[in-house]
Amino acid sequence: MNTKLLLTASLVAVIFTAGYYAENAVAFAQYMGNVGDSGETGTYTLEEALELQRRRIESANANPASGSGTPYLDAGGVIGAAVIAGAVFGGIAGAFFIRGMSGKYAAMGRG
Repeated sequence: MNTKLLLTASLVAVIFTAGYYAENAVAFAQYMGNVGDSGETGTYTLEEALELQRRRIESANANPASGSGTPYLDAGGVIGAAVIAGAVFGGIAGAFFIRGMSGKYAAMGRG
């Protein structure tokens, strides 16, 4: 079979498949406001949004110990999880490197 024809058919199939599944990944813009009883968008004005943000800032300033809510140094946080994952995968990689330096297929003269 002609290689160019097979390659073209495969490419067309991939493009159509990607187009079919891309419809499910559409992101919709968020609206301001709550939906009313009959489905209309509520009145959530810019002033109301600014007032809500001002109250959130005041609450954060009043409770400085609460922080941002992201526990960076906790074992369940960002840095803690990175250290734990690095230790686990680093230990596995180290074991493979040590085992690879000896054995049947190791190069002669390298240990």
